[in-house]
Amino acid sequence: MATVSFESVSKLYGPVKAVDELSLEIQDGEFMVLVGPSGCGKTTSLRMIAGLEDISLGTVRIGDRVVNEVAPKDRDIAMVFQSYALYPHMSVRDNLAFGLKLRHVPKEDIARRVNDAASILDLGPYLDRKPKALSGGQRQRVALGRAIVREPAVFLMDEPLSHLDAKLRVQTRAEIARLHQRLKTTIVYVTHDQVEAMTMGNRIAVMSDGRLQQVGTPQELYDHPINRFVAAFIGSPSMNLMDVRLGVDGAALESPGISIPIPDRYRDSLQATGRIVVAGIRPEHFEIGEMGAGAGASVTGVAEVVEYMGNEELLHVNVHDQDFVAIVDSSSQVKRGQNVTLRVPLDKVYMFDTESGLALDKQRQPVAA
Repeated sequence: MATVSFESVSKLYGPVKAVDELSLEIQDGEFMVLVGPSGCGKTTSLRMIAGLEDISLGTVRIGDRVVNEVAPKDRDIAMVFQSYALYPHMSVRDNLAFGLKLRHVPKEDIARRVNDAASILDLGPYLDRKPKALSGGQRQRVALGRAIVREPAVFLMDEPLSHLDAKLRVQTRAEIARLHQRLKTTIVYVTHDQVEAMTMGNRIAVMSDGRLQQVGTPQELYDHPINRFVAAFIGSPSMNLMDVRLGVDGAALESPGISIPIPDRYRDSLQATGRIVVAGIRPEHFEIGEMGAGAGASVTGVAEVVEYMGNEELLHVNVHDQDFVAIVDSSSQVKRGQNVTLRVPLDKVYMFDTESGLALDKQRQPVAA
């Protein structure tokens, strides 16, 4: 096992900065997820660890060794790609063993490693099958097994679940999480799916436009987003964001159909009367009906779409031509076209600066990388 360190790393493609001054410390044995939208630099960062991309500026370390000029084969890493990349004419056993044979690993060690990987991934019954006789989930497990037999210091995974259907994706991400718990090996995992990131990672590094936005545990990112981008990206459905203005009496933030008494933790940041800020409310924090005078924020509008999901309903509420999403208990039985008042406790309301996008709450500071 080993640590992985980015020290002010940049990747340039001509005038374009695909990765911009990335500094990140990944601990020994940690499951670190790099997450962000397409084009944010997460895969490029992973490929720089692997040695598949040259480093324009800065330093990458694996353990105590600087690997900027080290060949990929000498970095003691194993990579799992988006595609399974299995040899169709080889059995599962031979696919698992092929890389070891190229490295002239003794036959006894190859047999042991292949059997160990097959045991870990429940591939024993399929060792003599060809890839075409396997399901998508089984093929992905073979791709994982091919990395496991390497016994590397670091696993690199580039969106390995992107080709699986929804059910298999849930199953396989649980298998990868169990695999990490068993092997205790450092894993760097790239995905654009924030649900994968939240459910799998010990820590998550959120990236946007080539820059690292925030690093922290899933709960830290969910409860204490450092800026508007992280707040909107982490959580499903996304956080509702709205422009609100400090009222004339200075007691509440207002917009048509919206009233938010100023939470104490934001009071110092909202001294200037008339200041516009961005308020954020997560869909799952809304409740229908009264909470008592002054007890929380309120949003009033018309339910245009009601999605029944069994134990809960997903509401799309039109508030003066702005769409709000709320998750409420299905016992509410909201009807399409119904006027609804949504309430939320003040401790579940977030505030962000309209220009910088940074959280106004002084308690919400970036988590150290």
